[in-house]
Amino acid sequence: MALRPEDLPKDPAALAEMVLAFDGENDDLRAEIATLKGLIFGTRSERSAIVCAEQLALDLERAAAPPPANDDAPESDAPKLKRGKARRNIGALPAHLPRVEQVIEPASTLCPCCTGRMHRIGEEMSEALDRVPAWLRVLRTIRPKYACRACEGPIVQAPAPARLVEGGMATTALIAHIAAAKYAWQSTLYRQTQILAGQGVVVDRQTLARWMGSAAWMVKGLYDLQLKTMHRFDRLFCDETPMPVLDPGRGRTKICQFWAHATDDRAWKGPAPPAVAYVFAGGRGKKEIVAQLAGFEGVLQVDGYAAYASLAGDAKMLGKVRLAYCLVHARRNFVKVHKTTNSPFASEVIARIAAVYAIEERIRGLDAGERRAARQAETKPLMEALKARLEAVKDGISRQSSLIKAIDYTLERWEGLTAFLDDGRLEPDTNTVERSIRPIAIGKKNSLFSGDEGGGETWAILSSLLNTARLNGLDPEAYLTDVLERMVSGRTTNDRLHELLAWNWKPEAAQAKSAA
Repeated sequence: MALRPEDLPKDPAALAEMVLAFDGENDDLRAEIATLKGLIFGTRSERSAIVCAEQLALDLERAAAPPPANDDAPESDAPKLKRGKARRNIGALPAHLPRVEQVIEPASTLCPCCTGRMHRIGEEMSEALDRVPAWLRVLRTIRPKYACRACEGPIVQAPAPARLVEGGMATTALIAHIAAAKYAWQSTLYRQTQILAGQGVVVDRQTLARWMGSAAWMVKGLYDLQLKTMHRFDRLFCDETPMPVLDPGRGRTKICQFWAHATDDRAWKGPAPPAVAYVFAGGRGKKEIVAQLAGFEGVLQVDGYAAYASLAGDAKMLGKVRLAYCLVHARRNFVKVHKTTNSPFASEVIARIAAVYAIEERIRGLDAGERRAARQAETKPLMEALKARLEAVKDGISRQSSLIKAIDYTLERWEGLTAFLDDGRLEPDTNTVERSIRPIAIGKKNSLFSGDEGGGETWAILSSLLNTARLNGLDPEAYLTDVLERMVSGRTTNDRLHELLAWNWKPEAAQAKSAA
């Protein structure tokens, strides 16, 4: 409703307060509009916030850059982005790949001058990476029967080898290949049916889905063991992402959740292996996360989602779980403000956090004690100065401003954001789990939804094992094929499942060689 002159207050102080409130509200609305335009047209990279201010706002009418937000902090010099050296392979092909030689002889080895036979004086050799197209075959298993001619003894025949899908048309290796393609490399089952059809094999998508369910059922014990083993460490990353699931009868999907639990102590050579375990759940509330972390005690590194704060305050978990928050998420709020309002203070905060990460890059790989000492000596003063600046600027900003929301988010979680200063085993952010949850995000974008909750559970189990294999530098397809064959055949019993965890796993051939 438009204001009329008679509606305006006569008191100059009240009028000034109203103008400031409207100014803050306008800044907030401009920020929302710029954010939406950025989501539709702009780059998603947060690093662009410190590259070129003129490129941050997309304005189809070529308008000038937005004015600075309502803060009076001087604009700091943003650090120049250092581009790392490009990782290019300039000809050093892997030594483990088989070499196939093709010798190209001249059309004639007779001398063009005297027609005498020439002799070989040398050669030139070059290598290029080649590919043999994948091919399907039919594995025909023949089990001869034997009987004695001299007596009426029993017929002797070798037992049929165990198969994942008894009486089915697919071997364990084929099922593992389809699982790796979907859950490690995000190729949907629909696409895979088309690939198989291109090779002359017609299989419907429901059949592939049933194969995936059988594989998940077989390795469920290994998945449970991996999750339980990860929870024995006293540091855990956690994140969540929504997963649409078909809801028959309602004509639409319902929103369930994938929770990602991750460990990785490689940054300080600690004991926790690189691993991720996804948990499929019907919701993303406190009830779900409390149930998942019932046996965990230690530091949980998370973003600012309220369910984690509720978890730490729960009577059952009180004193068992301590929260460490993510500095990248705090930075991300200031990046959004900088992109939408060109705030000098937001730019300053980004630069201050960049200085913290410059130290982190330098101490990565040192042991926990050395990391803590460096953080106490160098990073702690930077964080204390940042907190002082946030508190100093906070009081002079409209409560409607997007900048104040970014400041409040940071100050309200300050204890958790600075937990890494006193513990060299912790990271300043949750990038570990955010990288690990990316395959789920890509997979659901490709698949659009899960067919049912059973499909979501299958997705969580197989994705956990395959992506943990990737984190440990393994070929996920070779790993899953070996795991399934050893479990299906009974060569690896339930009391030896720990041998199949990705960070312990060795192919059977390598195990036999080391045993000999």
